Amino acid sequence: MSLSKQLLVLISALFLMIFSVNIILSINNSRSYLEGEAKIHAQDTATSLGLSLSPYMHNETDPVIKTIMNAIFDRGYYQQIRLLNVEDQVLVTLSNKKVFEGVPDWFVKLIPMKTVVAESEISTSWSISGMIYVTLNPSYAYLKLYQQAVRSFYYSLSAFILSISLLFLLLRITLSPLKKINQMALNIAKGHFQVIEHLPWTTEVRNVTLSMNIMSSKLAAVINNLNTKLDGIGRKLQQDELTGLNKKESFHTEMERLRVSGIDAFVMFIKIDQLSALALKLNDASIDQFINEFADILIRVTEQTNQGEILAYRFGGSKFALLMQQATQKQAEQVALQLSHYFSELGKKHQQADIAHIGVTAVNHLNSSESILLAANEAYKQARLIANNGYYIRTRGDQAKDIEEWKNLIFKIVDDQSYQLNFIGQTEDFPTGQLLMEEVFTQAFDAQGKLIAIGTFVSIAEQLEKIADLDQGIGLKVIEYIKTNNIRHAIAINLSINTIKNIAFRSWLSSVLMRNKKISQQLVFSISAYAVTKEVKVYQEFIDFLHKLNARVMIKRFDTQSMSAEVIEELRPDFIRLSRDLSEGIAKDQEKKAFVETILAIGELLDIDILAENIQAEDDYIYIKNSGIAGASR
Repeated sequence: MSLSKQLLVLISALFLMIFSVNIILSINNSRSYLEGEAKIHAQDTATSLGLSLSPYMHNETDPVIKTIMNAIFDRGYYQQIRLLNVEDQVLVTLSNKKVFEGVPDWFVKLIPMKTVVAESEISTSWSISGMIYVTLNPSYAYLKLYQQAVRSFYYSLSAFILSISLLFLLLRITLSPLKKINQMALNIAKGHFQVIEHLPWTTEVRNVTLSMNIMSSKLAAVINNLNTKLDGIGRKLQQDELTGLNKKESFHTEMERLRVSGIDAFVMFIKIDQLSALALKLNDASIDQFINEFADILIRVTEQTNQGEILAYRFGGSKFALLMQQATQKQAEQVALQLSHYFSELGKKHQQADIAHIGVTAVNHLNSSESILLAANEAYKQARLIANNGYYIRTRGDQAKDIEEWKNLIFKIVDDQSYQLNFIGQTEDFPTGQLLMEEVFTQAFDAQGKLIAIGTFVSIAEQLEKIADLDQGIGLKVIEYIKTNNIRHAIAINLSINTIKNIAFRSWLSSVLMRNKKISQQLVFSISAYAVTKEVKVYQEFIDFLHKLNARVMIKRFDTQSMSAEVIEELRPDFIRLSRDLSEGIAKDQEKKAFVETILAIGELLDIDILAENIQAEDDYIYIKNSGIAGASR
């Protein structure tokens, strides 16, 4: 029961008690008053009547006696008037049993009143000649008493209703800030740190509100500081320490984004061929300066060109890359030519005719980023054969299978559900030592029984709009696997952005989860961090949809380049799984340790479990296990 209802019930009970006591006392006082008045009135009547009859009592049969008595009796206030002579013989008896209408019997029985009888001696010539007895009719007193009780009841009831109405309004005004405080606490639990600007006027509630505002502001400051720290550490981890260019891991993340969005792009693989020769002639500082000059050329090209967006990367040592987005082959050739010119100028400065070569290839979204890099490397090898500081552009080749063949193959595999599910990435729950989660990995084979690259398979399924059907089939197989094998741990299921947007899939998923409520908590739907940032609102709405169905969500491959900490606050997933690069070598990398410590602090504040995956080195695994991370796979 709410506080307002409790107060209403308590105050109503107190009011009812006071009201009842007041009514009882009022009725008793009125009854006592009426009885006293009746006694006085009866005695006055008896005395007056005795005096009036005194002159006529010498003749007991005198008709004047009865006439006088009738005149008094006819007023209607009397139940009986009796006249007795000195020998106690009844001379005259007048009776009236009249009962006033409007007084219920239960009222008469509940509140009995004494029947007042007054008497008076009648004297004639200094001797007693008789007695007169006057009995008042109590019906009149009952009528007055009942009318008084009814008026008191309705007055009290009106006062009660008015008081309760005012009390209700007062309680609503007084306690409404408590609802705001409750909602504020719930929002804080969800990671939304707001404050109540309009403070309540009640002192105690005002103080509580101020305390909550202070707490919310401090938590918001803590989260903001952690976010800033996380972004700063993340940028350091993603950037090359010497040149400030992004590392290879960032390149792979951006390639995944391009695959999801389907944007045309070109990759330029660039390698400094004469770095070893220069190292023999120059000291370390001079080599670092040369590499920075080389990196500055790449940065200059990204800033000067209007040929779409260009990102520069250093893969380590003498290897660099450019990623041109929304570019044509002609535009890519113009950039390569510009780079070749700048490299020649740098070579003249250092007395080196041949500095670097450029291999260019178009991005095929059906291939992995590693395959695309291999193609760019092949182009680089061709460039070395052409000219000093030269470039070579690898043109788009035909796909291994034409689109019609892919369509028939994909439709057959998806419709027949002829793919296989493997459960990989067994994640240990560190606090309990038990299995926390497995991840579904899908394998599909062509007509010759050869394994199809899963990235290619999923990409074509997305293009053919069969990805939602594929994800439905995988979901049904996972549910059957859990129920058949009595699985107790969670199973992670990867979902495509096209599936998440599919209304029919959501309707299907809702009905399936409603039918399988007992295992819905074991289903963890996994989404990649790089995909989320493109459409945060879509994913936020989908995560809320899953939480209402008691399912859970994991964001995988998390790093600050693919997703900011602010987005985590909006999405509120159940799990965050760090990218593999963050856990690789963490035992000896202070920046990675600081990153993990920061994301753990954010996870604790937002009630999100942090996971790691594919830990190889034993010292890394030991550190991860002792760091506070919920679980990891090896």
